[in-house]
Amino acid sequence: MIEFHAPTLADKPWVNELLGRSGYRGCDYNFTNLFVWQRAYGQRIARVGDFLVTYVCGRMGCSYLYPAGSGDMAGIIRTLGEDAARRRQPLRLVCLTGEQVEQLETLFPGRFAFAADRDGYDYLYEIDRLADLGGKKLHAKRNHINRFVENNPSWVYEPITPESLSECLEMDREWYRRSLQREGEAEERDLGDEGIALRTAMEHYHTLGLEGGLIRVYGEVVAFTMGDMLCADTYDVHFEKAYGELQGAYAMINREFARWVREHHPNVKYLNREDDMGVEGLRKAKESYYPDRMVEKHSAVWK
Repeated sequence: MIEFHAPTLADKPWVNELLGRSGYRGCDYNFTNLFVWQRAYGQRIARVGDFLVTYVCGRMGCSYLYPAGSGDMAGIIRTLGEDAARRRQPLRLVCLTGEQVEQLETLFPGRFAFAADRDGYDYLYEIDRLADLGGKKLHAKRNHINRFVENNPSWVYEPITPESLSECLEMDREWYRRSLQREGEAEERDLGDEGIALRTAMEHYHTLGLEGGLIRVYGEVVAFTMGDMLCADTYDVHFEKAYGELQGAYAMINREFARWVREHHPNVKYLNREDDMGVEGLRKAKESYYPDRMVEKHSAVWK
């Protein structure tokens, strides 16, 4: 049986090395996500030869991410099959792209049943489109930003620093409080998986290599975002918060961070703004930017 363990910060170097060999653009193949979301999904990792293998337990039961690394892919899939058998579980692979589905079918013809997981598809946008917001399709976003500038002439954008991390945390707490009021809930509630993941990211912000930006209006933080590199040409935006009552605040932090990433990472072609989890409002918001590509996610179960 494979000896899986919970991701620790000490794992970051070797995990990033193997992820770098794969070049996957899916947000599941990012050390920050493996680390900060481990409480929510029970992620466990192991190195088997030159592959990163990941064991997760979520809404589809317990599964393995498609291996990341280099070497004998058929061999590592068989190893996962043996591990699943010892756990008395079916071999279920998740987060496969269309290309990986084809690869797996070529390696094991007719042995896997595949199913798409639309709620897990990642949204990829060309960074120049998000930074410049050109063209007719994004006219509404430019209008939102114009309203934001008109209504908030004191606005400034600045990178997140160790000193301003605590301000972002306070802004996030206030964001949740206002959300509760809009929903008619009077008492403070558990922040849930996202709140835990965000606080874990903030606690280990620099060790994880995260980068971020914030917007102030009259000195107060009203929006922030953070992310890090996913692969050679793709940057992953992990978190983004803005006060919804400030028209254009989300559009503004989105645009300003895209411009910052483009300036500091000129090799980046795409921003991965992750999935919509099947939430209707989130899907509508992500589709309103007209993604250039989608990172498909499929599951594969051994028949």
